[in-house]
Amino acid sequence: MDGAELSSFTDGPYDVRAVVAAMRPEAKDGFLLDEVPWEHFPLGDRVREAVHVLHTGNSPFRNGAGVVGGMCADDMRAAAVLAVPFLIRIAADTRHPYRASALAEVSSPARARYFGVASRDELLLHRANTQYDDLYDDYGVEVTWYPASWSVTAARAAITADTALLQPLLDDPDPEIRIHAAYALATAADPDHTTRAAFRTRHAAEPDPIVRAALILATAEATRSHPHPPTTAWVQDQWEDRTQAPEVRLAAAIGWLCLTDEPAPDDLRATVDHLATDERAHTMEALTWMAFAGGTGETGLRHCVRTMLHPEQPEPGDDPWALLH
Repeated sequence: MDGAELSSFTDGPYDVRAVVAAMRPEAKDGFLLDEVPWEHFPLGDRVREAVHVLHTGNSPFRNGAGVVGGMCADDMRAAAVLAVPFLIRIAADTRHPYRASALAEVSSPARARYFGVASRDELLLHRANTQYDDLYDDYGVEVTWYPASWSVTAARAAITADTALLQPLLDDPDPEIRIHAAYALATAADPDHTTRAAFRTRHAAEPDPIVRAALILATAEATRSHPHPPTTAWVQDQWEDRTQAPEVRLAAAIGWLCLTDEPAPDDLRATVDHLATDERAHTMEALTWMAFAGGTGETGLRHCVRTMLHPEQPEPGDDPWALLH
């Protein structure tokens, strides 16, 4: 603003981290939207209207659901972050008709630069926690020149503050809700490993193999942020276990590759190459991680397998013989 140093805005009304931290519990629970300074952030009024539309139960497809995710896809997260506490409360309301749509939006501001990312180094990466004196880290800036790390840090803080509302959704009757809850909770700070423990507890009781696969990826993502060798070993056990569903084994293999620097063992390569059929790759698009990891002309699973295990293979668009295959 007007050539001022970015540091002069730290902790102030234009620092979304400070704004989120200052939100009163009563304002969040009561949807007191006027208490939030939406106008301080690009397109804030649009986000406020989207939250209002969703909260009142009007059609989510015209003005509500999709706004937050769309803005994040356009690399504008600052205002979207302010919606996170309210989206969580909509998702936690079992009577709300659009709770699944709201939950799908929750963690969009908490991740950056994840579309098409399928490498071992970056698929489940949460970059270093941003300190208040780290003005520009490797997240860089959003298209509005707002520091992207401020938005991501604030979104993760908002999710962490409401883990008590999100964790029960891991037991929701709707498998879509369970998958999106795992995807959101995987971004929460978890220094005492309680969220990771919740993933494993639900995994032990989960009947749906796709949801079990989601819980594996969520566990691996949380472990990437808070390393825990016994959990890494547990993830390895899952891809080695022939009694597990193929989707679970594939998710565990990808998770293990992201958690270690070890060369992929031959049995993992053989397992993945055998199980990663085209049909299964399309089935696993139900996993948010895989849906966003897709590349040009290939599913997320195919992109991960090629990038992690077969980097010598050309991208589909670079293969001059692709149309003849």
